[in-house]
Order: sequence, then C-alpha cells, then structure tokens
Amino acid sequence: MSAPGTLTGQGGRPILITGGAGFVGANLADALAREGHAVIVYDALARAGVEANLAWLRQRHPDRISAVVADVRDRGELARAVAEAGAVFHFAAQVAVTTSLVAPRDDMEVNLGGTLNLLEAIRARSAPVPLLFASTNKVYGNLPDIALVQEGEAYLPGDASLRARGIGEDRALDFHTPYGCSKGAADQYVLDYARSYGIPTVVMRMSCIYGPRQMGNEDQGWVAHFLIRALQGLPITLYGDGRQVRDILHVQDAVAAYRAALARIDRVAGRAFNLGGGPENAVSLRELLAHLGTLIGRTIETEYADWRPGDQRYYVSDTRAVREALALAPATPWREGVAMLAAWLREWLATERGQTPRTRMAEAAL
Repeated sequence: MSAPGTLTGQGGRPILITGGAGFVGANLADALAREGHAVIVYDALARAGVEANLAWLRQRHPDRISAVVADVRDRGELARAVAEAGAVFHFAAQVAVTTSLVAPRDDMEVNLGGTLNLLEAIRARSAPVPLLFASTNKVYGNLPDIALVQEGEAYLPGDASLRARGIGEDRALDFHTPYGCSKGAADQYVLDYARSYGIPTVVMRMSCIYGPRQMGNEDQGWVAHFLIRALQGLPITLYGDGRQVRDILHVQDAVAAYRAALARIDRVAGRAFNLGGGPENAVSLRELLAHLGTLIGRTIETEYADWRPGDQRYYVSDTRAVREALALAPATPWREGVAMLAAWLREWLATERGQTPRTRMAEAAL
C-alpha cells in the first residue's frame, strides 16, 4: 500500500496518538514526524517494552515528538491533550482476549470507557477534529456459520467466492469475549458520534498487523512472537491445531492506510473498513511456522494446547472497500514482510543481549 501525500486540514496543530508508544502507534508517529508533523504521544507505558519505542521516537525526532504519560481513563489529562490536537489516532487499548477474560471490568474501562472519554473530549471542542479508531476483526465473532474445509495445513471456506474475497464490512456484528464486547461497543460509539454529533470519525477493523517494533507475545502480536521464539531456539505453543488462517498485514501498509484515511477524511468520515492483508496474504499458523523454519534454517519445535475462547478458525479481510476508498496499493507480500521483520528482530535481539556489532554480523547467518 502506498503512502498518501501531505496531510491537510490540521491547522498547524500537532497530531495526537493515543497508545503512541505501542507497536502501530510508534510506527505511525515516526512516519508523521518524518513528514514534518508535530506529534503528541499519549501512552500509559503499561505494556512491557513500549518505553523503548518512546525513547526511539524521541531520539529520532527530538523537536517533533512530545509525550504525555497518562491513561485514557484519566479524563482531565486526556481532555488537555485533545485540546491541543489537530487530529487524533486512537490506538490505546487493552489488547488481549485472555486478559479480558481474567479482568473484564478493567478491559471495559480501558477499551470502551477510554474511547468514550476521548469522544467526549473531542465533542467538547468548538470545532471537532478527526478521530481515526483502531478496531478489530473480533467484532465479527467466531464466524460459526462459515462452512470450512481442511486443505493441507489450513482451514478455508467451502464457498469459493468467500475464499476469493474474504470477510466484508457487511458481515453482521457478533461480539464474543469481554474483549470483543469492549472493542465492538467502542467501534459502534465511534461510528455513532459521526452520526449524532458530526465528528469526522473512521473505524479500522484490523486483522493481524506485524512488523518492526512489535515485541509480540502469546496473547497479542503472534507473528513477531513466533519469530522471537524461533530466533531464540525456543518452542512455540499453538492453541488448537494450528490450521487456523489469518490475513497478515505489514505495519508500513497499515500506517499508509491510516494516513490516507486522514488525508481523505472529508470523503470517508463515518465509515468502517476492514484492514488486513486480504486473501493474497492469508496464511495458517502451521504454514507460517514452516516458512519461518526455512527462513532461519532450522526446524522449529512446536507444542499444542487447547483452543482458546474467541479464536476464529478462519478470518481473512475483504480489503476491496478500503483500497478503493483510500486509493491504496497492494499490500506487502507476506513472505517479503516476514523476512523484513526477521532481519529487524535479529538486530533487536542482538542489541538486547549486549552483543558487539561483530557478533551481530555472525548471528545474521542464522
């Protein structure tokens, strides 16, 4: 997907990114700062490792990155940040289904309450600014009505047309798990504030985003998690049988889509889009692990555990609407993107271990 031209309509004000020290937020902040925009990174720094992303942003753009270390549940601090902004990207969230099952109230207060705090802060302004919201494909639930067939190492729809195009925005919403409920409700609030109050909002129902600056774990960021474990020679646990299929999208393509949505906000306000790699970038967990083994030159030890609640056996985004509306180019091919992430993770892991450049060069032969 290609990057849009210069963003317009910001009135010279900084762009606010909630969750801006997180994986997607940091990549977006870097892209905007490289274009010359001032960026406010609003982040509670609650997720392990994100403080390194903030330090990286400050080092690269000392004159363009400012930070507010605060939670989106802090209405006063959030309102002060919104008052300065010319546009808002909302990535701050509790992101794990498993965590939502353990602590559903916290999940709701962050994902739904924090989003409502943000919407109200924007509504309180005399001239509302654009809000671009990171939603999730989990709003569509487990998709139990889609008949699947097993082909090799993957589950695929028996319906050939669905297999060719993926899940569209016309799919009925069906929230499962506390995480699905909190993100789904926030998704609907964001769309309704466009209808009810005229706030220019856009919702991106994201599939699996991967790329540099992603410190993935079992609960979130599974492509990076698989690679980190593989590069460290550690076993990987697959929940279920590993034939579940996802479409994966490189973060540079996700960033391009968000920037394009802001650049075209007058034409796309009030809409929800499915944002993912599409059928051409759909891969099962088993297929990805096999490719990673080829990429790093050794067999990856695999373990299995029970299916987890809310886990879709198949989800692939129909990306036709978002590509047409935002004039996006085709996504990075997944094998190419995964190789790029592997190269970045090798360097990152070497730095984490405090190795010398000479040792890092030797490790690159892995």
